[in-house]
Amino acid sequence: MKKILTILLAFCMIFLMVSCKSGDKTKIRVNEVTHSIFYAPFYVAIEKGFFEEENIEIELTNGGGSDASMTALLSKSAEVVLLGPETGIYTQLGGANDQPVIFAQLTKRDGSFLVGRSAEPDFSWKNLKNKEIIAGRRGGMPAMALEYVCNQNDLFDGQNITLNYDVQFNLTAAAFEGGTGDYVTMFEPTASEYQRAGKGYIVASVGEYTGEVPYTCFMARQSYFDENQKIIESFTKAVYKAIKYIEETETGEVAKCLVEQFPSTSLQSIVDSINSYKGIDAWMKNMSMKEDAFNRLQTIMTNAGELDQKADFSKLVNNSISEKVYLEIFG
Repeated sequence: MKKILTILLAFCMIFLMVSCKSGDKTKIRVNEVTHSIFYAPFYVAIEKGFFEEENIEIELTNGGGSDASMTALLSKSAEVVLLGPETGIYTQLGGANDQPVIFAQLTKRDGSFLVGRSAEPDFSWKNLKNKEIIAGRRGGMPAMALEYVCNQNDLFDGQNITLNYDVQFNLTAAAFEGGTGDYVTMFEPTASEYQRAGKGYIVASVGEYTGEVPYTCFMARQSYFDENQKIIESFTKAVYKAIKYIEETETGEVAKCLVEQFPSTSLQSIVDSINSYKGIDAWMKNMSMKEDAFNRLQTIMTNAGELDQKADFSKLVNNSISEKVYLEIFG
């Protein structure tokens, strides 16, 4: 009897320890600029339980635009945001209090695909001459990256091409389907689903032509970053685990763990989307931002007329945690 009581007591102690641990999770409110398979490693980290392993609970909200996401960060409605670094540059140059700091970069090139109304197996950017393209919000990275590629091919808005900036980012696909424009840029899985439904045809990847640029990253307020180093480290570790998982796992298996994140998207569309992003080498392995890529981003912003002065890389980017965790996960 004494032995049984000892075993039961030990069991209760274990149960209490586990319960206490699960109750001690740190909640991190993350606001993402949009919900896209372009951010697959982040969602894999959620669905595979990598954040739970790090004692983190993610509360995810969708900003529906970079301005709204940055507002959520600066107003302390979110601890972390996932969005384009250009918004961090605008915020730094604007002199906001408690400036954002980029602590990890998730994607390294534009994730949008140019979709046309007919198949173009021999597509050339010259095909866009005298055409209208729904470009997204002026000043946003999708629009600036598209303009940069067009300019590199001697296509200039208002001269021999029309870049339509009047349609909100999350309404561009609907506008194209409604008859606006000759082309539109779309992220996955929308691009693959449109093509499968016969509504449009993917003709090019914008990201393949811009080269490597820091496109999407995780940011926190400077004060939160300084006061919560261990939490930021655990957060970063969870995403690195997901990157490693995607790298080592067959695409079909990766797609299965994203179904909960994209319930209205077919498994095949998720597979196609992952393959699209793997095909253009969209995701970072080492999430530390490179200064030359950061400078290329500012060149693209300057080309779009959105940047009058350069931001300071060292004040906006802190790679210390990313570098440390990368070595721990990948050796």
